[in-house]
Amino acid sequence: MTHTITATAVRRAAHLGLTTATALLLAAAAPATARSFPGDDHLYLMVTTGDGRSSDTRGTLLLCDPPQGHGRAAEACAQLDAVDGHIDALPLADVYCPMLYAPVTVQARGQWDGRPVEYRQTFSNGCVMRARTGAVFALDG
Repeated sequence: MTHTITATAVRRAAHLGLTTATALLLAAAAPATARSFPGDDHLYLMVTTGDGRSSDTRGTLLLCDPPQGHGRAAEACAQLDAVDGHIDALPLADVYCPMLYAPVTVQARGQWDGRPVEYRQTFSNGCVMRARTGAVFALDG
């Protein structure tokens, strides 16, 4: 008997594992007393490169009091603090990006200054993503 594991099956299993791990982490960190993360500013960040057929997803939990959980946590927290946690209000970097289509989708979920944050955006390539989001989604360090 032969079993074949497809890339889609691996992605689904990885996504389920990330979702389960995130839920367990958040449940353990926020007991029924409505206590949240220190400083209450936290975002679970995900970056998916590629299209629907082949993709690579990375994610991390960004905490900002003190900055941790991200390779550039202090810089990302400072940038978010400057725009009160509104990712879509981050200033556009003055860079030139190639007109190359290599889609990158970013997601952020969490809480900033006591309000929920939900953000999802697809950019045409990584350069455009970095120009629009600064250090926030720079998960590769």
